[in-house]
Amino acid sequence: MRRTPAWTATGSAGLRTAPLERRDLRPDDVAVRVDYCGVCHTDLHALRSHASDSADPLVPGHEFTGVITDVGSAVRHFAVDDAVAVGNIVDACLACDMCEAGQENFCREFPTLTYGGTDRQDGRPTFGGFSREYVVREEFVYALPDSLDPAAAAPLLCAGITVWEPLRALDVGHNTRVAVVGLGGLGHLAVKLAVALGAETTVISRSPDKTDDARRLGARDVLVSTDADAMSAGRGRFDVIIDTVAVAHDLGPYLALLALDGTLSQVGFLGPVSVDSLDLLIGRKKLTSAGSGGRAHTAELLEFCAEHDVVAEIELLPSARVNESLERLARGDVRYRFVLDMADLDALAD
Repeated sequence: MRRTPAWTATGSAGLRTAPLERRDLRPDDVAVRVDYCGVCHTDLHALRSHASDSADPLVPGHEFTGVITDVGSAVRHFAVDDAVAVGNIVDACLACDMCEAGQENFCREFPTLTYGGTDRQDGRPTFGGFSREYVVREEFVYALPDSLDPAAAAPLLCAGITVWEPLRALDVGHNTRVAVVGLGGLGHLAVKLAVALGAETTVISRSPDKTDDARRLGARDVLVSTDADAMSAGRGRFDVIIDTVAVAHDLGPYLALLALDGTLSQVGFLGPVSVDSLDLLIGRKKLTSAGSGGRAHTAELLEFCAEHDVVAEIELLPSARVNESLERLARGDVRYRFVLDMADLDALAD
């Protein structure tokens, strides 16, 4: 087994450094030195649900970039010193209809998650990117374009691909009127990507506080959802709405903003929702969702971002401040994504 330092939760308060065992390389594995790892709301939720169970360790982190340090004997597409990125899926059956369609994120056998999952071969739990090394099957590693800043690119592997999939599936481009609900980790990337695709883009926010940011990111307008007159005036205005709000909320007001045959894609909140069928019936509107992305779309996203200079707006912190980042994320004190610099783990582990 390989050993690497990691930020680990074992049921005690906060994350602490501890040695972590990674598997020895299989023929199709690569070892990645993790340089930068984004901090996602999913990490926060996982830690909260883990707190009552200290039997097994938890290492979060599922959007990271780094450099390959070792390769298995059958690896064909990567070499030592290649700059790469890894997202929130690290394996799938690659044989079901979803995998064959390039949607490994919908694998019928359920994809293997970067952490909190189960290895498909040895049955061991998976541990995430809040560590200095990750061992992963080469099929789920992505070449990182040279022009992308590796720290600011890390959130593309979760937040970015989560909004990229519906934008592409809904054929967003020139002459598409897009609205993005919420300007957080997902929302700010949805704005950047929609603008880069050529769409007329609006941000929908509960307050006008982020108006300057929204326009700096490329949005043409900001619609304040607590302004009843503005919402009424916006009825039928948008072809596509990307809803990134991470808590339960009423979808009715947003469905009312859709034009004929418009689509609301909900990607922030993954729990049960209630919808009045009349809100869909009037205007033949559609409600859909998306989660993560397949290998082809993820590679496509990275190339698109390199071509259009799209990366996340980040606050870069040394990994020793991981607990601070989680506390601030919980109260919404970030614009728009924390990224951890994992280099200090080398010294912390000594």
